[in-house]
Amino acid sequence: MNIASENTPLWYVVHTYSGYENKVATNLEKMVENRGISDLIQDIRIPTEIVSEITPDGGAPKEVERKLYPCYVFVKMIMNPETWHIVRNTTGVTGFVGPGSAPTPLSPAEVEAMGVEVRVIEVNYAVGDSVKICSGPLSGFIGIVEDISADMTKVTVSASLFGRETKVELDTDQVEVVGQ
Repeated sequence: MNIASENTPLWYVVHTYSGYENKVATNLEKMVENRGISDLIQDIRIPTEIVSEITPDGGAPKEVERKLYPCYVFVKMIMNPETWHIVRNTTGVTGFVGPGSAPTPLSPAEVEAMGVEVRVIEVNYAVGDSVKICSGPLSGFIGIVEDISADMTKVTVSASLFGRETKVELDTDQVEVVGQ
């Protein structure tokens, strides 16, 4: 067992029998609620995607929700003997992903790449606002927001470099509203 994560909630991957993902998630959620351990087992997810399926008879495409990782449930928890036992003995669970009996937590990069935990980005500026670039090679420059990407991860800023207006694309957290 990973003792280093004794008080830190991390994401673990739980392997289930085929088709038992929803049942495992529901049973775990009920156990967490009944035992009052939401501080130990904090989140249970089954990553899905919406796919448009085209029917063979040429009918209108219909949207279907599909599991990204069939036979797996993601659990954000503080790993200790109690939580390990609860998850491991849930009906439909075959075990944790990891070498032998040692569950291995996902790294932050894996969590992001697998779409398990989606970061919500709040942007407190809009197109036309003056912003200060806070990091990167242009740190300290002031510019005007030209565009913000639909997913709120990128911002295009027009800044004056050597007397010329230059557009640069930055991450939304690399700029802040002037005066903050």
